[in-house]
This record gives sequence, structure tokens and C-alpha cells, in this order.
Amino acid sequence: MKKIIVLIILSISLGLNAQIKLPRLISDGMILQRDTKVKIWGWAAAKEKIELNFNHKIYKTITAENGTWAITLPPQKAGGPYEMTFSANNTITLKNILFGDVWICSGQSNMELPMERVKDKYSHVIAKADNSAIRQFLVPDQYDFEKENTDFSSGSWVSVTPANILQFSAVGYFFANEIYEKYKVPIGLINAALGGSPAESWINAEGIKKFPEYYKEYEKFKDKNLIAQIESNDKKINNEWYQLVNKTDEGLKNKWSNPELNDADWNTMHVPGYWADNSLGNVNGAVWFRKEFEIQKVKDNSAKLILGRIVDADSVFVNGHFVGTTSYLYPPRKYTFNSNILKEGKNEITIRVINNSGRGGFVMDKQYQLVNGNDSINLSGLWKYKLGTKMLPLPSQTFIRWKPVGLYNAMIAPLKNYAIKGVLWYQGESSTKNPAEYSALMETLIANWRAEWKQGNFPFIYVQLANYMESKPEPVESNWAELRQQQKNTLSVLNTAMAVTIDLGEWNDIHPLNKYDVGYRLALQARKMVYGEKNLISSGPLFKSMMQKENKLILSFSDIGTGLIAKNNVVLKGFAIARADGKFIWANARIENDKVIVWSDSVANPIKVRYAWADNPVEANLYNKENLPASPFESTLF
Repeated sequence: MKKIIVLIILSISLGLNAQIKLPRLISDGMILQRDTKVKIWGWAAAKEKIELNFNHKIYKTITAENGTWAITLPPQKAGGPYEMTFSANNTITLKNILFGDVWICSGQSNMELPMERVKDKYSHVIAKADNSAIRQFLVPDQYDFEKENTDFSSGSWVSVTPANILQFSAVGYFFANEIYEKYKVPIGLINAALGGSPAESWINAEGIKKFPEYYKEYEKFKDKNLIAQIESNDKKINNEWYQLVNKTDEGLKNKWSNPELNDADWNTMHVPGYWADNSLGNVNGAVWFRKEFEIQKVKDNSAKLILGRIVDADSVFVNGHFVGTTSYLYPPRKYTFNSNILKEGKNEITIRVINNSGRGGFVMDKQYQLVNGNDSINLSGLWKYKLGTKMLPLPSQTFIRWKPVGLYNAMIAPLKNYAIKGVLWYQGESSTKNPAEYSALMETLIANWRAEWKQGNFPFIYVQLANYMESKPEPVESNWAELRQQQKNTLSVLNTAMAVTIDLGEWNDIHPLNKYDVGYRLALQARKMVYGEKNLISSGPLFKSMMQKENKLILSFSDIGTGLIAKNNVVLKGFAIARADGKFIWANARIENDKVIVWSDSVANPIKVRYAWADNPVEANLYNKENLPASPFESTLF
């Protein structure tokens, strides 16, 4: 009897193991790469016979000893929809398959940032979004230091609808839409990006050996016990810090969210602003803010608070009612609530702000207002504030997910069998800590991915860092400018292109909202380099060479289009020159015969030049007549 039971269990087990299993990518609604051989793969029992019925043809194979199998389809024209039926011990049918162009969208948060985040700016785009020929596969955010993964834990193909578009990469979507509108070819986006990730986290184990310090760090984090220990310790420190904040916060103890609270002894400060610049000084902890505002007539059944951005976390109350919270500094604060909370006459808004390090407060140059119907009330101005509790800064955490190789293993390796058109890359903000190595990292990454895909030198199109942070009145050193130079240097790699975005950023937000123009400029580069529009002007001016004539430097550029211009027909700005001592000063500049002449009466023998060399080069205005900005650069005569 026992033998019979064992045999039954064994036969059931063998049957289950024999069943075909497909990777997440190979699923309903997928877009496969047109005009090239396409690999379809999966798993089943060893020596299992696999049949694929596709487009009136049968393809057969037998699984290897390790249970893997693959079938290669001949090149297919763009179009569909098609079905695929897989047969072995079980049968799987996939539907609604298209052939088109597949682009990997990778990098950090500005590539990952979804349409949800920019929905107010592009509400008209979202409302009309309906295109089954543009689809996205969202790769789950995971890491692995032990091995290259062969599949994802989740993920499916979704097409553009007003609901689905909210999860699309905004940059990716605008790129895809531009390409689709031009060529009417289905576009598949594989969104494999993670906020804050440095370049080294996207390189594989073999590639990272070129960088000994990163390779050493990668080897260190193969230890699961170490990771568990770090995560446990970080969690403990974080929990204890916030528990102490909540335990000692006088505002929680005494219900400072109560609209009837007597706040006569509270100080005042201007919002937006930072309390470090006021009488409270540079402290961390919980600080409470209160402001009265008047409403003549309450309208509609909902209202919205727009509170810019707050450093770091906030909880918001209107007339004593909790209306929303955000736990970290980057997202814009937009809280919708039932307008019955409001009342005619005096109203009270209270905000509890928790700042765990650095300068706490309200980010400048953002909207702070209450919207009720068609009316809006400006909330900028004087607010009352009071310290709830003072804390030591929260110790920084170890972001394990950003360590070398981990993201490659979990988020890129499972893609290697999937034929693609090319890669769109937006990353670099988190690499500004050490910009000098960036070009070498990117050359390694590009070569690494191309070798793993075995598709030759597929297109790699990337975004140069946007302008960010406060502008400076005098020429200064800048890690952001240095990294942009490194990105420009990466153009020496075959079949690469760069979208310049130094005019699309926001000084006070590392996540600028203008994602349309980023996608559009990436699409321009793709249209020329990938889709064959050879006469298209796809780039702004790129520095090529310079020569010295008396006390002037004469600069030559490629990609001048139909001519160089100073945008808005004002004086050409953004240039600085230096002698051999390297001390840069602002320079005069003018355009002559599509060259730029740069000089300063106080520099007799200039040998160095910089353009747009700043975190936020707001005055830089060299463009071509096609309205594409010149890339920042530096160069020396010798």
C-alpha cells in the first residue's frame, strides 16, 4: 500500500515537473522585436518534447537535462495580434501578441518616475490615452548578489489606457508615443529602473572586476547574514528614532492639531522656507505649523491642498481633521479631502513636519494653496510654528539595493534572451559623488549589456543630467557639470546618442515635471540613429575643437543644424575661460560664421574654456536654430 502511494505521489510530481513554464516576459500581450530572430524560452522536465504552434507553423524542440528549452522564430514583420500555443504535458495559449520595437528603459528615478507623478501637468494626455500598440512591462524592484536571476517574481504586459498609463514611465511613454506617431510601429517598453541607483549596481559580476573597490563591495554583500544584520540594525535604529519622536513630541501629547488651540506663544516664519533660517535654528525632530485662512463660501464636495514639497515627512490636519501624510521628501504634496471639513469664515490648517537630518521645512518656489471648486487660496506667507521635540539626526541607512551588481542580477539578467531594439537610459544623479569614474563605468555597462544580449552594438541612447540646485553668480567647480562632461565623453562609444536637458530641470526638484521634452529629445536621437532619418537634426551643438587667436578662443561645434543662435536673441552667455592657473572667470562670447568666439579683456592668454559648467547653468543659451541646446563642456588647448 505504501509503495502504491509513493508511486502515485511520484507520478504526480513528475507530471507537474513536466509541465511547461514560461518566463513572465513571455506572456499575454507581449510585444516581440520585429525584423530579427526571436528567442522563445522556458522550462519543463528533462527531455520533454515541446511544440510551439505560431502563425500556421509548428516549431519543435526537446528540453535539456536541466529542464531548459528554447525555440527561435524567424524574423517577423511588425503587426499582429497573434496567438502562440505551447504543448507538452500541458498546453498554454498566449494571446494578443504584437511584433514591433522593444526598448529597455533603465536607470534611476527620473526614468522610473510614472505618469501618475506628472498627471496634473499632463492630464489632457492621460484623459485621451488609448493605444493598444504601446505597451509596458514593469520589472519589479529587486536585487540579488548571489546569482543572475532567470525570471521575475511578477510583471505583465499592459497597454496604454487612461488607467494603465499612470504606471508607465513618463519618459518612456512620451518617447514611445513620438516613435509610434511617426512610424505606426508597435512599441514595447521594458521598465527596469530604480530610484537612487548608481551605475555600478547595473553592471554584472564580470564587468565590475574592472573596478576593484566595487568588486570588493559586491563580494562582501554576497553574505546573506551580513545583509540580514545590516537590515535588522537599520530597522531597529529607524524604529527607535521615530518611536522617540512620537513619545516626546509635545504636539502629539497636547493635541496641537486641535483648531481651538491657543497658539499665542508660537513664533512665526515665512512659508515656504526652512526653520534653520529662523529663530529655531538648525534642529531636527518634529516641528508643528499652523495657519488661519478665510473662506467666504464652501464649494463642491471635495477640496485639495497643494503643499509643494516638505522636508522630510508631514501629517496634515484641516480644522482638526486628518487629510493626508507623506513619509519622505521627494513626492509633491497633494491632498484631496471632503469639503464638508471646511466652513465659511475662519479655518485652520495644521502641519506636523518630521525632519530627520539636514534642513527641515518647506521647499521654495513651489505652490502652497487650497483649491475649493474654481477658487484657490494662497497659503504662502506667515505661519506660526513651534518645536514639538528636538532629536539628534537619524543615522544614515545602508541602501543595500544600490550595491554593485545586485540590480543587474535581478532586474537585467532575466531580460537577456529577449530581443530588443535598444536601450533608453536616464541615470547619473546618484553618481555625482564621484563623477570622474562615470565614463568608464558607462563604457563598461554598455559593453557588458551588449555582450550579454549577443545582438551586436545595439543602440544605447541616454539623457544628460538636467539643471538642478541653486544657480551661482560666479564660476565654480561642480560635480554635476563634471558628470555631464563624462556623459558627453561616453559618445565615443559606438552607436550611442545623448539627449541634452540642461534647460528642462527645476532648481528645487531633482525630479523635474517636464518629461515630454525628455522623451521627445530621446525620440529625435532614435529617429536619426536607429530609424534612418539621416537628415534630421537630432542634437544640439556639441563641442568639437578650439584654437587660440591672440587673446580669443575660437570654438567649433558639430550638430549646428541650420546655424548657431543665442536663444531669445540676447547676449550669448554661459562661457568661462582661464589661464594655465585654472582660475575661471566669466567670458564674453559671440557667434561668427557658426563658430563661437570667447574672450575676456582681463585674460591675456586663455587656454581653458568651459560652457554651462554649473549645477544649474540657468544663463547658458547656446542653441542651434532647431531649438536644441548645446551640451555643457570643458576643454584645454594643450
